[in-house]
Amino acid sequence: MARELIGDPLGAPAHPVGTPSLEIEKGAIQSIERAGLVLSLFDRDVHVLSAAFVAERLGMNRTTAHRYLQSLQTSGFLDADNRPGPLLEQLGAYISSRQDVLSVAPPVMRRLSDDTGLTAVMSFLGRSGAIVTLVEEAAAGAVMLTVRIGTLLEAKSAQSRVLLAFQSDPATVGRLHAALEPDAARHEREVLARVRRDRIAWADLGRIGLASVAAPVFGPHNVQAAIALIGTTALLRPGDEPEIRDRVAALRASAELLSDLASS
Repeated sequence: MARELIGDPLGAPAHPVGTPSLEIEKGAIQSIERAGLVLSLFDRDVHVLSAAFVAERLGMNRTTAHRYLQSLQTSGFLDADNRPGPLLEQLGAYISSRQDVLSVAPPVMRRLSDDTGLTAVMSFLGRSGAIVTLVEEAAAGAVMLTVRIGTLLEAKSAQSRVLLAFQSDPATVGRLHAALEPDAARHEREVLARVRRDRIAWADLGRIGLASVAAPVFGPHNVQAAIALIGTTALLRPGDEPEIRDRVAALRASAELLSDLASS
């Protein structure tokens, strides 16, 4: 079986042009590290923090400890009583929902891949776009298309379109479409409207012979992930051919099953 890898691995320059000086950057990172250390003091026995406790455990003076606690309150990591705040609760629920999806996804994706003869992929939305998180490769066929876990997908990929179409925060869509020309951004908004209507998205990456289609996986409150099939246009493309229609139907069914399992 020939194995073809598609997509580019996630990567970024170590120190992009235009970032602050190393001294400022080092100070900011140190503050984040200290804030992380403060939050790490929570455990099954510690449910509330105080300046005295933080100072003793982390070896800092009480004034500094009090300043960190106030900053963490302001940012929502702590509440007014220095207990875990709304932002931590939100992040906890978000991570829990992702873990719920990831725990039930592998067998569903394996069956989808086996039934369609195509590679099944699951992605979550990151800061810069959809990121491939799970891959189940087709076990049969002369040519197998696959993608690396960790690949950052383009805005016009099927999975990015699904995740953006059902985003509750419009700023997320605006940020990821910021690099597009006005006409292209307008076209993408029209595409996302159709995705919301049909609950299915096709990629538009201009790669001859390659195709992908994705469907949303919902959690209790919002879209959690996108599940997709990738293959050649001979096996996968928009149209009414019975075999292709069956593959898309199998994708829809798998997405609906994962949504039910993740929400139960």
